[in-house]
Amino acid sequence: MQKRTLLTALALAPLLGACGFRLRGVPTFVFRSLYIQAGRGSPVARELSRNLASASDKLTVLRDPASPDDAEAIFQIVSERQERVIVGMNALGQVRELQLRLRVRFKLRTPNGDEPIPETEILQQRDVTYNETNALSKEAEEAMLYKDMRTDIVQQLLRRLAAVKSLT
Repeated sequence: MQKRTLLTALALAPLLGACGFRLRGVPTFVFRSLYIQAGRGSPVARELSRNLASASDKLTVLRDPASPDDAEAIFQIVSERQERVIVGMNALGQVRELQLRLRVRFKLRTPNGDEPIPETEILQQRDVTYNETNALSKEAEEAMLYKDMRTDIVQQLLRRLAAVKSLT
């Protein structure tokens, strides 16, 4: 039985390569230094900076606000907004369902003014039920969902930065 399973796995392994399946791997960037320009205490900027620093040894993330023009590229987080929208209510007017949204507007530019990535917005949203009797646990759930959305957005930003082929 084990021999048959092993043979089947070996026979199917080349088919995975033929279908285009490939592990994502480490991103490569066309720039060697990047300055992240964002509002003070921006959680997305902090997480993006951490991910970029660990993603590549060839990339230097500049943090000194006095030297953005020393970088080959400047990543600017134009805005970052958390929204909490009421989606559903019961007959008594009590909130039963919420939609959490995280919007991030960003752009990538060079010190001479070229924009390889023009101003773009990424939106993540999650639906969550709400119950007044469990308000504290729902608050913790919302915080966890916002953190998850931030992580998703940072991963999308990394892929978009890696997709840039030229800074001009």
